[in-house]
Amino acid sequence: MARFFRMLAWALTIVGALAVCGAYVAWTLFEKRIAAPGPSNAAKLVFIPKGTGSEGIAQMLERERIAFDAFTVLAALRLKPDSRPLRAGEYEVPARASILDVLEILRSGKEYPRRVTVPEGLTNAQVLLLVKQAEYLEQDALPQLDEGTLLPDTYNYTRGDKASEVVRRMRQAMDGALSDAWRQRDTSLPLPDQKALLVLASIVEKETGQPDERGLVAGVFANRLKKNMRLQTDPTVIYGITKGSGPLDRGLTRRDLDTDTPWNTYTRAGLPPTPIANPGRASLLAAAKPSATDALYFVADGTGGHAFSKTLDEHNRNVAKWRRIEQGR
Repeated sequence: MARFFRMLAWALTIVGALAVCGAYVAWTLFEKRIAAPGPSNAAKLVFIPKGTGSEGIAQMLERERIAFDAFTVLAALRLKPDSRPLRAGEYEVPARASILDVLEILRSGKEYPRRVTVPEGLTNAQVLLLVKQAEYLEQDALPQLDEGTLLPDTYNYTRGDKASEVVRRMRQAMDGALSDAWRQRDTSLPLPDQKALLVLASIVEKETGQPDERGLVAGVFANRLKKNMRLQTDPTVIYGITKGSGPLDRGLTRRDLDTDTPWNTYTRAGLPPTPIANPGRASLLAAAKPSATDALYFVADGTGGHAFSKTLDEHNRNVAKWRRIEQGR
């Protein structure tokens, strides 16, 4: 009998050892499995709606071929627990990401950044069209806005964010940029308030796309304002025709220049009543601190820039030169 119990003890010891070895091997294989590269050969976006449970997420990862199978994902969640939950949202998963990598991404809460870029010089109507066309941005009621109060920039958002929130950030950014430019302004300028600065900056923005010309263009307009000369700038006339709906689909005519609107700086003195576009930071600073210049006129020079002049005679010669360039095209 004693011999039987000794043999039984040995057998149980061997079985236990085999069980431990088997468990060790199984655990090692499992860890290798969840750390191994996944099946996806390219980066993928995965969107997890709010309220999706672990099983739903695991099945989604299998269906999108981010994980080989849902069972291993669920096993990883149960056998390697983490205090951080899997979070709803849209995430970018790199190619060949392991299950451990994927779970870390879903726990991080660092959602895939989507972007809407607003170029300088667009009107509110054009900016809001970009917002309405932004992919996966929830379209809700947008606030009433004064023209020129949305700062051109690139704005990040995540899938499901509200359009009104992105527009609010654009408005807030413009408020900050305008206040910053106003603090730096040349106090000798004939600009009574921040709105006047914004209006002037919008004209500068529409008149030139050359970074090194913004200060000079602003200087010309500042000189004309100081001398009570009419600004006579075509972009304001165009705004009076289109009311900011978009670009004019034809050239300006003499009749356009002579037809009075609140924005026509050929028929009216001073700045127009509102901005004519959304100026960027560079144009705001140019309007706040124009370059020192004696110029009172400028016209396109055929190279993408402008020819500046102090006298009307010199300006007329530059205009004639520009017209010859146009006729030769």
